[in-house]
Amino acid sequence: MSTALRYAARSDVGLVRSNNQDSGYAGSHLLVVADGMGGHAGGDVASSVAIGRLARLDSETPASDIVATLEESVLEANQEILRRARDEPQLRGLGTTITALLRAEGKFALAHIGDSRAYLLREEETVQVTKDHTFVQRLLDEGRLTEEEAERHPQRSVLMRVLGDVDADPELDLSLRPAHPGDRWMLCSDGLSGLVSLDTIDATLKDVADPGECADALVQLALKGGGPDNITCIVADVVDLEDLPRGDEAPSTTPQIVGSAARNRHQPTAASGPAAKAAALTREEPEVPYEDEDFSEEEPPRRSPWPAFVVLVLLIALLGGLAWGGYTWSQRQFYVGTDGTRVVLYQGLAQDLGPISLSQELEVTDIELEDLPEITRQQVESTISAADRESADQIIDRLEQAADANRPPAVTPDPSDGGGASDAGGADDGEAT
Repeated sequence: MSTALRYAARSDVGLVRSNNQDSGYAGSHLLVVADGMGGHAGGDVASSVAIGRLARLDSETPASDIVATLEESVLEANQEILRRARDEPQLRGLGTTITALLRAEGKFALAHIGDSRAYLLREEETVQVTKDHTFVQRLLDEGRLTEEEAERHPQRSVLMRVLGDVDADPELDLSLRPAHPGDRWMLCSDGLSGLVSLDTIDATLKDVADPGECADALVQLALKGGGPDNITCIVADVVDLEDLPRGDEAPSTTPQIVGSAARNRHQPTAASGPAAKAAALTREEPEVPYEDEDFSEEEPPRRSPWPAFVVLVLLIALLGGLAWGGYTWSQRQFYVGTDGTRVVLYQGLAQDLGPISLSQELEVTDIELEDLPEITRQQVESTISAADRESADQIIDRLEQAADANRPPAVTPDPSDGGGASDAGGADDGEAT
């Protein structure tokens, strides 16, 4: 019997958080969910480092070695996280959960630490395979809490075991399980399992046949529940290649990487449905992520500089055209001002643009500034705008009239001056004679 996996991975930042600290990987031999912790940068780095280390296992591995191989890789990831915390002080306290399945020769190795979960649907029954490593789970195991009390406990998210700086000697849950054709596995972070009940998970896994559509539906359910945390989900079906219906394609072997390990680390992958649309509308802008080089996809192709150059040239041309149009319009304007002594007609605008003058003298009139009434003189000194040349000429005519009216009257000869007296005297002499 030859088995394979038909799988899908989805991750969403949720409705509250602005960055995604979850990471997920789904491939033909490996399924992993990691939920990072330790602040903005720490959670991103811890989960992506873990995925980057474990992704190397996504190939054929002898079934006799898969548990040891998976354990060794998880512990190597832990050492790498510890080294990052030691070398980079801003990352101190970072950590991550891990829930991983490694497939080989009809078997699964399962490694688990933290509160991410693995569920198995087999023969119409869904069970939770992993146990949370939380403070509340310990109280449940000791009989000090009921299931109902645990759901409302204020410390239900406090982790007792994780990979990373907060747990230098992590203890993993390890097991070997059969890969039965017809089984459906679902791995998820607590952003999903904390909001969607086992009954709802069971119904969704049974009702939605396609793994991608099923993963989308589960993410939507978590978003409808409020989406306060990042949500990551992997759905994988175990199929017998020999039993595939004639004409059906073999399952894809292309890995799917989501969450902070992906290039679009903060973008939701479940992009359809009303809850996802609400998330896009209410979600804050993501912060600038901490740059992590431990896990990266192919570099994007280099873009040609020509499109940017063409845009720059067009922008310069547009700005030049606007400037020229503005200058041309300004030269169709007129105003009346003064050169300090006489009234002057100017063409343009009564202002300068930096070192560039927007006006020029068109006509220096004979109207003396001192001949104008005080109020009119102040108006000329402040400049008087005109819509066109004709209006400007009319303003000058009115100013000339005002100057004439404001000048003192001309002085006339006094009758009692020398010339008048002589003439009068001559007449008197004649009369006397």
